[in-house]
Amino acid sequence: MSGHPVTITRRRTSRMTIRISKDGRVLVSAPRFVPQATVRDFIARHEDWIEKSLVRVQRQQQGREAFYSQLDISTAALRKEAVRRLRQIVDPLIDNYSVQMGVKPSGIRFSSAKTRWGSCNIKTGSISLSLYLLLLHEWCIEHVVVHELAHLLVANHSPRFYAVMDKYFPRWKEARKETRKLVRG
Repeated sequence: MSGHPVTITRRRTSRMTIRISKDGRVLVSAPRFVPQATVRDFIARHEDWIEKSLVRVQRQQQGREAFYSQLDISTAALRKEAVRRLRQIVDPLIDNYSVQMGVKPSGIRFSSAKTRWGSCNIKTGSISLSLYLLLLHEWCIEHVVVHELAHLLVANHSPRFYAVMDKYFPRWKEARKETRKLVRG
């Protein structure tokens, strides 16, 4: 078996799969009826792939850490300054797109989230934006603002949602791609 900790999950599936989680765990899914020895052999046959994937995930994680370390919000004063700077960028965008889209968020919150750029609470109409948006190009920040405002019109990521994005921010795919490239380094 692999020299790395492996989590094996038995599922109602017809085939075995291996994936590496973002935090570097080796996750194996196997059909319920397949013997443990067969699962171990499957893992052993894919040892090279597991090793290469773990290196890739570790490199990506280091890149993410280097990216986010560019913005220091470790003290109340630094956080307050980051909020001030981000407000200067997003407030005019929210004002402009709210009118265009016919929506009005009930409030804007700022967080230190690293897992998502923004979120929208459909029930309250409140939008939360990550302070780390400051590390992006302004047009990528604009994409996130429009994305969250679009959720006030369409709650999910259905074709209707993407039609709204196409209408109000046609470059959204390009912005998403650029943002992902920046984070990966």
